[in-house]
Amino acid sequence: MSSKVTIRVPDGEFSAYLAKPSSGRGPGVVVIQEIFGVNDVVRHVADALAAEGFFALAPDLFWRLEPGVQLTDKTDAEWQRAFGLMKRFDGDKGVGDIQASITHLRGLPGVTGKVGAVGYCLGGRMAFLTATRTDSDASVGYYGVMLDSLLGEAGNIKKPLMLHIAEEDEFVPKNQQAKIRAGLAGNGLVTLHSYPGMDHAFARPGGKHYDKASAGLADDRTLSFFRQHLT
Repeated sequence: MSSKVTIRVPDGEFSAYLAKPSSGRGPGVVVIQEIFGVNDVVRHVADALAAEGFFALAPDLFWRLEPGVQLTDKTDAEWQRAFGLMKRFDGDKGVGDIQASITHLRGLPGVTGKVGAVGYCLGGRMAFLTATRTDSDASVGYYGVMLDSLLGEAGNIKKPLMLHIAEEDEFVPKNQQAKIRAGLAGNGLVTLHSYPGMDHAFARPGGKHYDKASAGLADDRTLSFFRQHLT
């Protein structure tokens, strides 16, 4: 079952897509969007998590720029619009919206208390910040961008974090990947998984670089991670 909810923050309010498990009980997961907004792909992720027993909430993080953005990766015009939104996006305020979403989930009837987060691309970067700046119980990032610039915050990680790294990521060069691995080495709360031969967005269904096998492996690891730390 899914619905649209409204979450209030000090400077306004934003909408979010909520998918509930059929049992009416379970932990929560905030689904953090890519640069395309809360589109069909994001809602599919939320619905899939609900089918696995989680309350999944996907907040509209672009609401201050343009509420209700729903783009695809199919046209150059949409890509340019998406990149423009990303450049204007205030990540610090976005983290605040994610914290508000986590708090909202914790207050919903049926949510068992523990709440995590999962994000993709821009959302993968935000998932890292969720681990360093919010009270998320467990966070997962898929092919997060510009993580090497955030490694100074690694000492703030207090709860488990899992990162899925595409080794041939066109947006995350290998030197950046090496910095990420070195910067997080020895941190017992962080689990890194690398996917040889995979490019950015290998887990986006219908995308140019989608790979069913690697996406399935990453998703299975994410589910096991959430079941371990949220249930």
